[in-house]
Amino acid sequence: MTTTETRLPEHTPRIALPELAPDVYKAMARFSAAAGAGLEPALLELVRIRASQLNHCAFCIDMHTKDALARGETVDRIVQLPAWEESRHFYTAREVAAIALTEAVTVLTEGFVPDAVWAEAAEVFDETELAQLVAAITAINAWNRFAVTTRMVPGHYRPR
Repeated sequence: MTTTETRLPEHTPRIALPELAPDVYKAMARFSAAAGAGLEPALLELVRIRASQLNHCAFCIDMHTKDALARGETVDRIVQLPAWEESRHFYTAREVAAIALTEAVTVLTEGFVPDAVWAEAAEVFDETELAQLVAAITAINAWNRFAVTTRMVPGHYRPR
């Protein structure tokens, strides 16, 4: 972008969900925290970023990319995430299985999670970890739907 060009204005959020439905927002925050328990933080951020990409949730992409970078994630791994199937060498077997499961749960085009995707995840996660992973994927999908529907504005989030 040259200095003579200006950016387009930000869109306006539709509503402020945390203020209008505070009990729902707090319950979702508790659910999200519980869902990720016991899983590697880097893996969770990859899951959150990938689901957010699939759901076109700019706010959550912004948030979780910044959180991942603040925790030491590499730019290469984040940039390659949309093409992970061709860039598997950037990720561990657990991360690949988690990303594949995230896609299957997020985009239910077949009406169910394919057995092959589940089997790949079951090879590298025990049943408790699988339960936590499914919960974490479900949580980020719910957050994505809140953010996309209410038109939360990306770009202002700062990691803690």
